[in-house]
Amino acid sequence: TTKGGGLACEALIYFDPARGAEMVRRRMRSGHLLSKHRFLAAQMDAFLDGGHWLDLAGRANAAARRLAEGLTSIPGVRLPIEPQANGLFPIMRQEIVDGLKAEGAVFYPWPDKGLPEAERAKTGEAMMRLVTSFATRDEDIDRFLAVAAKAARPLAAE
Repeated sequence: TTKGGGLACEALIYFDPARGAEMVRRRMRSGHLLSKHRFLAAQMDAFLDGGHWLDLAGRANAAARRLAEGLTSIPGVRLPIEPQANGLFPIMRQEIVDGLKAEGAVFYPWPDKGLPEAERAKTGEAMMRLVTSFATRDEDIDRFLAVAAKAARPLAAE
C-alpha cells in the first residue's frame, strides 16, 4: 500500500496457501514483525475496504493516460511503450528535458536497452521515467505539458 498512500505497509497475496506457509517464519527472521503491527493492519483494512485501492489505482492510471495523451501531441516527444498503468517512459528531445528540469520538474533518465534498436533514443534524445499517483493533480499535469510544449516550440520548425 505504500504506492497507494500507506505508510510502510505491504501485503503478499498467495493464491496457493501452501506457498505462503513459510512466510511467517521468513518475516520474523528478516525483522519484519513489528510490535505495533495493528497500526499497519488498520491501514490495510482501510485500503481494501470498499475497493478503495481500486479507486486510488484508477486515479493514478487516469492521470498517466492524460499525461500520455498530452505528451504525444508535443513535437520531440514519443512514447515507444504504450502506458498500461501509472508509469510512462517517453523519449524526449534533450531541449524538452532541460526545459522541464529548469522549471522544477523532477523525473529520472531510464535505460532504453530493452527497446528494439530502432525505437531507442537517438542522439539528442533521452528516455525518461514519469510516474503518476493517486495524488497527481490535473493542474500539475497541465503545467508539465505546458512547460514541455514551450520547450518544444523551436523543434516544431524542424
